[in-house]
Amino acid sequence: MNAAKEELLRGVDLVLAGDWDAAHQIVQQCEDDSTAAWIHAVLHKIEGDLSNSRYWYRRAGQLAHVDDEPRAELTAIQGELRARGA
Repeated sequence: MNAAKEELLRGVDLVLAGDWDAAHQIVQQCEDDSTAAWIHAVLHKIEGDLSNSRYWYRRAGQLAHVDDEPRAELTAIQGELRARGA
């Protein structure tokens, strides 16, 4: 698995553990990556900033997930990252 994907996995782990700020710092460093943009969207959904969240969903090409439950969505993103890194 490449370093960027490992960092994104770490970001997902952090937000699932309740460390929103640390996770946000990680995804901000990888803004051009579509998976990072997706995680970014979920972070802003958790924060309650829905307009910013929708912006990141659009950038990620993941608008279909706008109404998903954040924890389940993050778990799905984890699985996708792990599958791509195997």
